Amino acid sequence: MPSRRRLGAPGARSCLLWLFVLLKNAEPFHVTVQEDNCIIVSLEASDVVTSSSVYVVKIAGESKNYFFQFEEFNSTLPAPVVFNAKYHGLYYIVTLLVVNSNMVSKSARSVTVLTKPLPVSSVSIYDYKPSPETGVLFEIQYPEKYNVFTRVNISYWEGKDYRTILYKDFFKGKTVFNHWLPGICYSNITFQLVSEATFNKSTLVEYSGVQHEPKQHRTVPYPPRNISVQIVSINRNNWEEHSGNFAEESFMGPEEIIRKEKLGHVSENPPETPAGNTTAAWQEYRDNNTERETTPQPYWWPSEAESSEGEEEFVNAVLRDYEAKDVNTSEKLTPEPPTFLPVQMVLTWLPPKPPTAFDGFHINIEREENSTEFLTVSEDTHKFVAELKEPGKYKLSVTTFSSSGSCEVRGSQSAKTLSFYISPTGEWIEELTEKPQHVTVTVLSSTTALTSWTASQESGGNSTIVSVVSLTCQKQKESQRLEKHYCTEVNSSSSLIENLVPGAQYQVVVYLRKGPLVGPPSDPVTFSIVPTGIKDLTLYPLGPTAVVLSWNRPFLGVFRKYVVEMFYFNPATMTSEWTTYYEIAATVSLTASVRIANLLPAWYYNFRVTMVTWGDPELSCCDSSTISFITAPVAPEITSIEYYNHLLYITWTYGGDGTDLSHSRMLHWMVVAEGKKKIKKSVTRNVMTAVLSLPPGDIYNLSVTACTERGSNTSLLQLVKLEPAPPKSLFAVNKTQTSVTLLWVEEGVADFFEVYCQQAGSGQEIQVQEPVTVSSHVVTISSLTPATSYNCSVTTFSHNSPSVPTFIAVSTMVTEMNPNVVVISVLAILSILLIGLLLVTLVVLRRKHLQMARDCGAGTFVNFASLERDGKLPYNWRRSVFAFLTLLPSCLWTDYLLAFYINPWSKNGLKKRKLTNPVQLDDFDGYIKDMAKDSDYKFSLQFEMTSIGIG
Repeated sequence: MPSRRRLGAPGARSCLLWLFVLLKNAEPFHVTVQEDNCIIVSLEASDVVTSSSVYVVKIAGESKNYFFQFEEFNSTLPAPVVFNAKYHGLYYIVTLLVVNSNMVSKSARSVTVLTKPLPVSSVSIYDYKPSPETGVLFEIQYPEKYNVFTRVNISYWEGKDYRTILYKDFFKGKTVFNHWLPGICYSNITFQLVSEATFNKSTLVEYSGVQHEPKQHRTVPYPPRNISVQIVSINRNNWEEHSGNFAEESFMGPEEIIRKEKLGHVSENPPETPAGNTTAAWQEYRDNNTERETTPQPYWWPSEAESSEGEEEFVNAVLRDYEAKDVNTSEKLTPEPPTFLPVQMVLTWLPPKPPTAFDGFHINIEREENSTEFLTVSEDTHKFVAELKEPGKYKLSVTTFSSSGSCEVRGSQSAKTLSFYISPTGEWIEELTEKPQHVTVTVLSSTTALTSWTASQESGGNSTIVSVVSLTCQKQKESQRLEKHYCTEVNSSSSLIENLVPGAQYQVVVYLRKGPLVGPPSDPVTFSIVPTGIKDLTLYPLGPTAVVLSWNRPFLGVFRKYVVEMFYFNPATMTSEWTTYYEIAATVSLTASVRIANLLPAWYYNFRVTMVTWGDPELSCCDSSTISFITAPVAPEITSIEYYNHLLYITWTYGGDGTDLSHSRMLHWMVVAEGKKKIKKSVTRNVMTAVLSLPPGDIYNLSVTACTERGSNTSLLQLVKLEPAPPKSLFAVNKTQTSVTLLWVEEGVADFFEVYCQQAGSGQEIQVQEPVTVSSHVVTISSLTPATSYNCSVTTFSHNSPSVPTFIAVSTMVTEMNPNVVVISVLAILSILLIGLLLVTLVVLRRKHLQMARDCGAGTFVNFASLERDGKLPYNWRRSVFAFLTLLPSCLWTDYLLAFYINPWSKNGLKKRKLTNPVQLDDFDGYIKDMAKDSDYKFSLQFEMTSIGIG
């Protein structure tokens, strides 16, 4: 509880005068609301319990509660509490609390008050366009901050009756009121904001003041009904008798006509009506004065031949060309009869539908679209008669107007416009009211179309007008228009429409015509010409992921855009469908192109370019303008190369990590190693590793090529250099006292071989002249010391790179006293060993069925004795040799070279021939005969198996 009293505002001082009034009254606990939104709370004598109590006022209603304490008092009541309320139109609950000496508060009583909302600042009233006869749109503006109201009180005068209504359907200050009467003047329209509150079964209501300017508004009256016109011919004899002397009543209509005005012509000093026309004087509608004004008849109505001198000054007088015609006619001795007989026009109508407040009718008569008569008749007049003196096309309209009250005069909308034609012969052609039905357009070709329709025989139309306009031309910029003939509406009497442009959209409207009168238009019919489509679609590849499409279009054609589509398998959605890639706006150029990027490599695509029109719905052509293409693959990237055990292991990658080749058009990989020999290997697309068997000692350009049906792409070349391999199977095939013949097998690629020999254990290198360099695999090293052991090495050189040397230990022969004895002894020993070995081998092989010892030592030498029988080998000997060969174990034959060497003393020298395993007897026999036919009586036969060094 606050320790001291709070004053609401300085405005409390101005309210002290209320204190004296309240002190005189005996009413307890008085609460009032001032105009400035101050709430004044006064304590009365009946509210005082004890002088020792404290009296506090609690005010609730806003977002928080306020507490105010009355000043301490003895015999005189304290000053009132003043509270400045923030909200207007909000109810506040004021409670008096009494606090005794024991600090116990007690609610004495509560009072509910309602503040007054702020008033409306401005008001606007508009016609409700869907129904201006009965509806209006109210728009009010008022302070929105701290202003609360529930409804709006609308007060107005409806003619002479006062009306008031509470309305709550306001949205953002606007509402539609659709309950007024047509043609009524509503005046002194005011708006008040109303705030309402209910407390303890009692309702409080506060109205805002009126600060805006009162408004007035007149609703639009309904138009007249059943408007019709009739043309009646006047008797020719009567016309000739009274020619040039017609009274105005013959064409001015009934006496109820009160005013006639000529639009577009203003006369500052209109003359008075002649005395002979007083019976049909045009009375001006009386507004606030009683003056009358007469207006002369239009020039196309009959007028008196004799007029006052000042009548030629009338703005509605006969035109000068007509005056001249009359003067010339009067000068003739024998006047010719007029070519046109006047006709009588009878215009009738019914009053507007009730309840409509109106004060008369406006009649608008227009002839040939260059002269208009505006006449006003009273509300009781429903018929108008006039004589028409000139032929031509006329248009009539009758509208209702309302002018009573202080509101502005308002007229109704034109319910119906009547048209008719009076021919020079007096024939009356009625207005055509029927429009053509079932209008259809049949497209005959890309440039012509045929229009057809139906019409009843009662319509009386003897011709038609076909109006054609291009809808496409209106949607294009003038600089880019490809079709210009029908950019403006073209009318034709033929049903055949020509000079159309493919791709354009046209609108056709058909009119029935009778004489100069044209009937109402038919329902518009829209048709489109299908575009011709593009031609010469060409594709230019730019790489694995981009292509360029180029095409031409026909010269005659109009379209809105090109649509470039592509068909492919989408790995993301796992679907194949046509998707739009790009749209190109139409231009006057006959050639167009587009670059398509972000394609998948090694993928099948189908591209299509169509021309789309401006129409609704759009037309396109043509789906046949397609071209298919398989994109090139991207280049693989070789990631690792390893050479091990005479095999080259290659690994590569393709594309990114998420590349999926399961749906691509990749066929296979081609791995190529190109050195002195070109080695290729095809690998399936799902494998990205390959193993190549490459001869050592060469330099290779290694590449991996991705291959598709229509293209390929090769990786960057990788240079691979293989170290040369050392000689294989090094043998000493011949020894003498001073020389050694070395024989080895060459492996891989070798440019040359270097041979070194060094005495064993001496540490002194002995070379023959210089290190022996040979290009073959046989070399003889001479100038050696007899009976000496040597360590010889053979090194392969390829591309100036040496291999690991191959070593062999050899010894030269010991010096012999008698060479003949040594030779005979050696031959004898070798013959015995050979025969014994042959016999043992045959026995073992026959018993064990082609099984032989697995350990075949190197250096075994078999030598068959020479036999002489007329230079031919005996049959048994050949059978024995063949049997020996066939009984050798497979370990000696498989994957090794087997060769026979025949060394006869013949003129042909040494001959070789390779055998295959298994050996056939017939092949072996023919081989022996072939080799021996050129030999002498004696020859020797030896063979060598290179795997174990048998020779």
